[in-house]
Amino acid sequence: MVMSNFMNPLCSEHERATLLMSRPIRQKPAIDLGSQLGESPGAGSGSDSPRLTRKTQGELNEAESKGVPLNSKWTFWLDKSVPGATAAQYEANLRNLYTVSTVESFWCVYNNIPTPSRVACRYSYHLMRGTRRPIWEDAENVNGGYWKLKCPKIHTATVWKELVLACIGEQFVEATAAEDDVTGISVSVREREDVIQVWNANSTKSNEASVIPKIKSLVPHVQFITHFYKAHKQHFAFEGSRGGKSYHQDNRRR
Repeated sequence: MVMSNFMNPLCSEHERATLLMSRPIRQKPAIDLGSQLGESPGAGSGSDSPRLTRKTQGELNEAESKGVPLNSKWTFWLDKSVPGATAAQYEANLRNLYTVSTVESFWCVYNNIPTPSRVACRYSYHLMRGTRRPIWEDAENVNGGYWKLKCPKIHTATVWKELVLACIGEQFVEATAAEDDVTGISVSVREREDVIQVWNANSTKSNEASVIPKIKSLVPHVQFITHFYKAHKQHFAFEGSRGGKSYHQDNRRR
């Protein structure tokens, strides 16, 4: 597939700025998306919902058919963290929002769902490569892990935006080993600092990666409170056999 200017590191600053334009969203009270976890995505009620309106859904369909293609498809997911949930309960609480494959369809979704700064505590957004689920035990994730960073709330929306753009623009390619790949970004809204996770496919190659320096170069003004890497299989709550045990309180999914 031919790489678009959006993904070309040699494109001009003017071209990049044009492609990265998005309309600003005024800050509003946090939104509880509980009703969305009980319904399937479809025609929604407006900007306070992760579901697109019928009109915007039509624009998304057109953008998918006529837009500038990305190197791979990416899927937006939503979930709410429930302490003590089993893997099966977590999966039941996970919602596939939209899959995008063009620059324009990405913006169509991104600009029409609430930003992390407007989402209530305990919810998480994920942008995952292809249609893989943001689940450790998923067949496409089981051998990977993630870099986890705690982010001051004032910077969460900016960090989320810059990292998802870096993902779909394949800007992490030079920050990972040849046998590895960044496969997703998660943002989890929490009581104090929010949590950012950058998922990768091959945990055995994490020591060869420069993902944290890359992140810091993308958002140089942000001072992350802490950051570390962990393979999925190292989690106490990892259910390799897909059993039904509850997650340990200190090792929740997010």
